[in-house]
Amino acid sequence: MVLDGGLSNQLAAQGCDLSDALWSARLLADAPEHIEAAHTAYLRAGARVLITASYQATYEGFARRGIGRPEASRLLRHSVELARRAAAGQPGVRVAASVGPYGAMLADGSEYRGRYGRSVAELARFHRPRIETLAAARPDVLALETVPDTDEAEAMLRAAEGTGVPVWLSYTVAGDRTRAGQPLRDAFALAAGRDQVIAVGVNCCAPEDAEHAVEVAAAATGKPVVVYPNSGERWDAEGRRWQGGSVFDPGQALRWQAAGARLIGGCCRVGPAGIAAVAAALRG
Repeated sequence: MVLDGGLSNQLAAQGCDLSDALWSARLLADAPEHIEAAHTAYLRAGARVLITASYQATYEGFARRGIGRPEASRLLRHSVELARRAAAGQPGVRVAASVGPYGAMLADGSEYRGRYGRSVAELARFHRPRIETLAAARPDVLALETVPDTDEAEAMLRAAEGTGVPVWLSYTVAGDRTRAGQPLRDAFALAAGRDQVIAVGVNCCAPEDAEHAVEVAAAATGKPVVVYPNSGERWDAEGRRWQGGSVFDPGQALRWQAAGARLIGGCCRVGPAGIAAVAAALRG
């Protein structure tokens, strides 16, 4: 199945201001119609899995904006509703509720480092309330994504237990290791015996790191693999801007598929044109 691409870059292309610490999650409150329009753009490009605008949406982040818990819960649920609304009448389209890492809430780029000085239990307590809220909105899957290390992966998997919603677990990686430096085989092995996990893989990594990660994920777990790298540009958290040029090659999707990937798309800076090219490549 073809996934969508980067939500933030499409929102920026639509003229949205994403300078706020809540990033695209701000628009859940301020301009939800733009989120629905971005989902629609990816559907038209050939995506059959829409990832919600909840990556950076947390109770703590909303509280800093003066948004109380009841309204924050409504906004989390609304992220799923917007994707469902965009997909209405489109057979076979799935909605994946995005659950970003703890570092995404900090909005300082630390999701690309991990190791926040928090225990697995502390991280599980942080993730559980919003995972339960998102799960109650009945997405098809919870996307535990851009996970930088195995401690947070374990915490997120624990937090998702008992929700009754399948999950995919997707690490952000550098070379053959997680961003925190753990071997990929060990990282993927966390999901091997968990029936709730329907796919494992990587996202928001350089495209050149994707193929090896797909191979390792398939070998370590025997599960379908999800892969959606970014454009290859690098995020400057201090300057809040992307640096470098895009090296995303939609033709690589065929190699990822051959290595075991079954859910294939793009992440940051991969827009509808890139997803349309991925869909075309996979159709042959």
